[in-house]
Amino acid sequence: MKLKFKKINKKNFDDVIDLSNQLTENQRKSVASNMYSIAEASVHPNNAYYRAIYLGDHPIGFFMVFIPDEVSIKEGEDKFFLWRFMIIPKYQRKGYGKTVLDFVMELTKEHKYSKLYTSCGMVEDGPYPFYKKYGFIENGEMIDDETVLEIEVK
Repeated sequence: MKLKFKKINKKNFDDVIDLSNQLTENQRKSVASNMYSIAEASVHPNNAYYRAIYLGDHPIGFFMVFIPDEVSIKEGEDKFFLWRFMIIPKYQRKGYGKTVLDFVMELTKEHKYSKLYTSCGMVEDGPYPFYKKYGFIENGEMIDDETVLEIEVK
């Protein structure tokens, strides 16, 4: 079954919010809740691109990217950044995460950026091994207590 990326609306809002509750305790420590992410996106309307990840009719995850604009670039926020990304445990390790990253890489390319960035904490059951396997490398930067990773867009 093919993944679909849907906008959050009145109809699916509660289901997308509930996805955060399905993460393991350590995973919840690694990524902000979907509710917080959607709220944060509302104060960055020109930069935040976010979607629910669906498999058929079932929401299985959420992602959000930061797309720089002239204002954010002047403020020093100039990186195309995978800001949030989660897939509930039942659907992890089935190739869906790679499919989402492939989509985000295409989005990065469409916006004419040569690198995609993300960050993650080094916690057990966290996303670091997944990102490394995909090809992200540490770039030596930190954001709060998270390691910044980057990948060249091909």
